[in-house]
Amino acid sequence: MIRVVLPFHLRNLARVNGEVELDLAAPVTIGAVLDSIENKYPVLCGTIRDHDTLKRRSFVRYFACKEDLSLEPSETPLPEAVVNGTEPFLIIGAMAGG
Repeated sequence: MIRVVLPFHLRNLARVNGEVELDLAAPVTIGAVLDSIENKYPVLCGTIRDHDTLKRRSFVRYFACKEDLSLEPSETPLPEAVVNGTEPFLIIGAMAGG
């Protein structure tokens, strides 16, 4: 079971409390996790990735096992600790400004 932590505003939009759990077949990649989230919570389509290009939105970041995976291709496999549910996959709403 893959554990995903969404930022507060996306949890509110999807009407979920706490972590999201996904059951994915191998290989577990960034893209597979995002596809599964969007399938399970269609209201999130276009909030994490662009509708057409499926590229990450500018102020959204992905982390796994303390590593920033935001610039990695969607085919990038997630670490074993995320795949086996020991560590969560984090989707973070980045902040900007002064």
